[in-house]
Amino acid sequence: MPNHLADETSPYLLQHKNNPVDWYPWGPEALDRAKREKKPIFLSIGYSACHWCHVMEHESFENEAIAKELNHKFVCIKVDREERPDLDQIYMNATQIMTGRGGWPMSVFLTPELKPFFAGTYWPPSTSRGMIGFDQVIAKVSDAWVNNRDAVATQADRLTQELVRMEQTAGSDEELTKELLVNAYEQHRKTFDSNYGGFGSGPNKFPAPMSLQLLLRYWHRHGDQQSLNMVVKSLDRMAAGGIYDHLGGGFARYTVDPHWLVPHFEKMLYDNAQLVTTYVEAYQVTGDENYARVVRETLDYILRDMTDPQGGFYSTEDADSEGVEGKFYTWTPPQVQEILDEEAAATFCQVYDVTDAGNFEHTNILNLRKTLEQQAKLLGIDLKQLTANLEESRAKLFAAREKRVHPHKDDKVIVAWNGLMIDAMARAGSVLGEKKYIDAGKKTADFLLDQLRSAEGRLLHTWRHGQAKLAAYLDDYACLANGLVSLYEANFEEHYLEQAATLMQVVLRRFQVENQGGFYYTADDQEKLIVRSKDFLDNAVPSGNAMAATVLIRLAKFTGDQNYQDAAKQTMLATMEYMQRSPSATCQTLIAVDFQLGPTYELAFACDRNVESSRQALAEIQGRFLPNKVFALVAPDTKGFPAISDLLQGKTMLGDAPTLYLCEGFTCQAPAQGQDEIQYALDKLMPQSLLDRGLSTGGSFDGGSSE
Repeated sequence: MPNHLADETSPYLLQHKNNPVDWYPWGPEALDRAKREKKPIFLSIGYSACHWCHVMEHESFENEAIAKELNHKFVCIKVDREERPDLDQIYMNATQIMTGRGGWPMSVFLTPELKPFFAGTYWPPSTSRGMIGFDQVIAKVSDAWVNNRDAVATQADRLTQELVRMEQTAGSDEELTKELLVNAYEQHRKTFDSNYGGFGSGPNKFPAPMSLQLLLRYWHRHGDQQSLNMVVKSLDRMAAGGIYDHLGGGFARYTVDPHWLVPHFEKMLYDNAQLVTTYVEAYQVTGDENYARVVRETLDYILRDMTDPQGGFYSTEDADSEGVEGKFYTWTPPQVQEILDEEAAATFCQVYDVTDAGNFEHTNILNLRKTLEQQAKLLGIDLKQLTANLEESRAKLFAAREKRVHPHKDDKVIVAWNGLMIDAMARAGSVLGEKKYIDAGKKTADFLLDQLRSAEGRLLHTWRHGQAKLAAYLDDYACLANGLVSLYEANFEEHYLEQAATLMQVVLRRFQVENQGGFYYTADDQEKLIVRSKDFLDNAVPSGNAMAATVLIRLAKFTGDQNYQDAAKQTMLATMEYMQRSPSATCQTLIAVDFQLGPTYELAFACDRNVESSRQALAEIQGRFLPNKVFALVAPDTKGFPAISDLLQGKTMLGDAPTLYLCEGFTCQAPAQGQDEIQYALDKLMPQSLLDRGLSTGGSFDGGSSE
């Protein structure tokens, strides 16, 4: 008989609806019962693509004996961390305080007042592999609650006080300076893996797209070759590694080795959104067509497999299929030979490292151990011919793979992650000249703005199968607003800029921390928890405060509104201590600082998009890596958004030629008329150190071999 999760929409919660554990969703029914019966709460937090969450479910939550003990001694609550990131933040902090580490599944025991007093992550059902068994944990926690409740209450109170203390921040009296960026660069330089790219010494290696984007801006500001080399090495290695899906496109979450070979095979929307943006920017800098290919393949994967017919983007795909991690993605030589002819199979297996011995549990993860140029020489074949042959082989193998049992898909739509992907679609579409990506971003933006609204018109956090619910969090507002600004800069439909401003007005009104700078993660009228947290540190996604600062400073440059400017600066200052101490955990805020420090430009482009010369000039502008700019367009069909009227006022085509107005602080240089003048004007925006080396346009950097 189903438990209390049967009517939920979260795929993760629905996976547990038939457990013998009497699970409740987080809500009044469960919380009131705990208070009424004076029972502690067992809170289990996870997500649908979490491998160890599935393991613990199978081992413990489907175990009748363990379920009986849980049901008798606790009120059991199951939470999808992607639906309730506010709960996840609070109780993850508690878990880390108590254990020194965190992760999922997160297992926390609470008093009826929701104060944590004992926590861990995964436990086996009984003691094994040097780990205490979950059965013993249940017995010991229950015994403490029954026989030593005063000590439990004291522990819970102290821990809650520490959680409150952690959220106490104050704005800094220091100034935002370039030293913050230099310090961040130095930290990344010290932790960079010069052999394989990426950062840190493992055992797990994450792509770190925000770090790479920050390094690109450091290169742009200082002309520092090593910062660009770190980006190129990392992106080349990831694109060649097993973390990238060479048949279907898209990146896995991370690898369990330093070589980017063996991924944890789950695919997350937010990772792919941020990596697309990073590869787009690297393509603008280097002109490397391999980066453009990765962008197209990844976005095509999102459109093919991760897009709802109504327009929203899905959240995740699992690592497992048929109960085996990675089974969907791996190959053996006989499997390849069954689909390709003998010569094609031999070539494919050599190029993509498919061997009888295997590189992962007696099977093979596709990866490129050598560049295609190197393989072409080894095979004695023309590079173009090899590339064409491999493209044909990949298509055949992809078609065969589509017949396999696919990993489970979490098809809920989360606003913040969709905002990141709208940003990626808009940027990629404008840089690559691919309208389908801009249109996909537009369709999703329209869907979110229409369907994920409360009765009062406020933004909601998540949607699945026609049902939107849960008040939106800070990162939902900020990421969507940022995506809408990028969408405006791609298709120049003014109402997206207007909607971005409207969303951030809600943030300023409902989320702002009075007298300290920055924003709370939840609005002032959302559910009151034991702590009202502030989100300053980046994790797999940018922090809510970082994204708020980013979009506020962009809106300030568009509109000249000092309120946006002040709120952005105060948010950065509130993050000062974190930026100084942990720059790798505040990269998105540092990107906003780089934008704030400038020089930052307002570009207004007057043109007729029906004329070829205007379209060519527009492509030139959008193809440039000019990270610290806002870009508005004036055309005969421009309706005009009043908030940017000062930027657009008086900006017209001169002599029927496309005309670019370069402004800084709304003070404009002489207009650049025609393509030659526009290119020259854009070149002058590059740092002098780059101009001296002839790096005025994308495509001129020789990144060297990935080997």
